Amino acid sequence: MKNVTFFKYQGTGNDFVMIDNRTEFFPKRNVELIEKLCNRRFGIGGDGLILLENDPTADFKMVYYNADGNESTMCGNGGRCIVSFAHFLEIFSKDTTFNAIDGLHHATINEEGIVALQMIDVAKDTIKKDTDFTFLFTGSPHHVAMVSDITNYNVFEKGKNIRYSDEYKPSGTNVNFVEQLSNDSFKIRTYERGVENETLSCGTGATAVAITMNNLGKTVANKISIQVEGGDVQVSFDQNEEKYYNVMLTGAAKQVFKGEISIE
Repeated sequence: MKNVTFFKYQGTGNDFVMIDNRTEFFPKRNVELIEKLCNRRFGIGGDGLILLENDPTADFKMVYYNADGNESTMCGNGGRCIVSFAHFLEIFSKDTTFNAIDGLHHATINEEGIVALQMIDVAKDTIKKDTDFTFLFTGSPHHVAMVSDITNYNVFEKGKNIRYSDEYKPSGTNVNFVEQLSNDSFKIRTYERGVENETLSCGTGATAVAITMNNLGKTVANKISIQVEGGDVQVSFDQNEEKYYNVMLTGAAKQVFKGEISIE
């Protein structure tokens, strides 16, 4: 048995087990262990687990696992949380760059703990528009659909059906339901693959919704407020004929607690 120090972080209610793995002690291919640590009844509890590791070309590296124990694609809120964690570890002071599964990310943190995280560019010719939904990749795959009365919408059942539909087999997709609140603000609820449930917030999902709403002409704003179940985030971007770029996801990321757990 080995005692492992961990930290719990949350970004608008999207919560993560955070481990400093710069000495590479953690058994990162042990899917069963990671799933157990993320279990809210038999472990620590979290929507995912994130390892902070050394990187030869950046300040650090982010390795992200979904709650099912499998390494996954980019997590925007997890990215904001690991920036806050790296700042806590004094790896950087105000500005940082780090590597993740989808490449290099730039980020800043202010004195209030608000993290602005640069997301990947999104080429406009990769945005798939159908009659009642849009599909795009913002570091993770996202299905975006507008609905009415989102507060009472059955996100779990509807999201699960789309996530496991033939169209997205075998890897599946995240599913976002959207309701417009004003010219530049939207409310979203997200079913996340890997968690296999609705989460309180999804950063790549908020990014996907903001870009989709602009792309569909629902807003002309390039700074968009996204209301998630766990709070509010802002997505800003520039664009030209070919792509959305300088895409920034901004919001709070907070350390909740520190602990130790024994692992085999």
